[in-house]
Amino acid sequence: MTQAAALAAYGSNSPSNRNRIINGDMRIDQRNAGAAVTITATSATQYVLDRWYLRAESAAGSKVSVQRSSVAPAGFSNSQLITSLSAYTIGASEHFSTVQFIEGFNVADLNWGTADAQAITLSFRVRSSLTGTFGGFLTNSAGNRIYVFSYAINAANTFEDKTITVEGDTTGTWLKDNGAGLAVSFSVAAGSSTTSAAGSWGSTLYRSVTGQTSLVGTSGATFYITGVQLEAGSVATPFEHRQYGTELQLAQRYFAKLQNDGSGSDVTVGIGVQQSGTGATFYVKYPVTMRAEPTASSSSVSVTDHIGFTNAATLTSTSAAYDSCSLSFIYASAGAVYRPIFLDVSPSTTGFIAFSAEL
Repeated sequence: MTQAAALAAYGSNSPSNRNRIINGDMRIDQRNAGAAVTITATSATQYVLDRWYLRAESAAGSKVSVQRSSVAPAGFSNSQLITSLSAYTIGASEHFSTVQFIEGFNVADLNWGTADAQAITLSFRVRSSLTGTFGGFLTNSAGNRIYVFSYAINAANTFEDKTITVEGDTTGTWLKDNGAGLAVSFSVAAGSSTTSAAGSWGSTLYRSVTGQTSLVGTSGATFYITGVQLEAGSVATPFEHRQYGTELQLAQRYFAKLQNDGSGSDVTVGIGVQQSGTGATFYVKYPVTMRAEPTASSSSVSVTDHIGFTNAATLTSTSAAYDSCSLSFIYASAGAVYRPIFLDVSPSTTGFIAFSAEL
């Protein structure tokens, strides 16, 4: 019996923690809740779905949009959708890819950069309105060890299963800490000087395979991907469906968003002390321990004593640790100092405090 057949026989009892990819089934979208995001910058690395960012290098912005989609193959509820917004002729040095960096702690056992380097298998479900040659690459944090891979989309608008096995790299530096251990990138367009032959390790940062189909060359063209799994070994096993709460917590190590559900009243996310008539500092606990000290951002938040005073507030500074932080806000004058005060987000889902410790 093959490994895949054995795991299929186990069903829901299949060995866990096989998949090094987080949010490979594209369910988690804390930032945008499924809304389409247009990549407007000409040089951009923009996170959209949790753990996935769109890398765009082009002479003109607004060539693609990215979003979580409900179009998915059997056994999945979501995919990542990239849509071409115009018919654009890609330049030789331009490229567009969706990328996930895997934390070094989570791939340290692969022993890449040593004589004991293990093989990995990358499997995924993909669909496009275009057929032809597609590709991507694996790389280290320095971008000086690269493996280009290739696959074919044979039928338009049909999910197809793809499997790619890669021998582990025995050279180079591969981080084994909380830094960027291994990047997995899927290309949707790549200019001629950013592509190469597939199937071997090299030192030049190529983005895809020679002959890569250009999604941006056709207005309205679509590319869907889901069920992305990277695991040790040379056999693709069934996709590891983790519980939603588990997947969310894994994603929150890198990005966490505290917000309301869009109904009811304001929700308190922190408590603090009013230090002046126009400023206060609040203690806020993250949902999980984060990868590194995060940066904070906020929108539609207020300070209140929950009696008669509520004022809109603006974030001014952050003092962050791995588990919690102190956030300082300013606001219109609210009277007495040194009293307890609360930090609230508005009932609308536009109100939030977010923490990012992305790779």
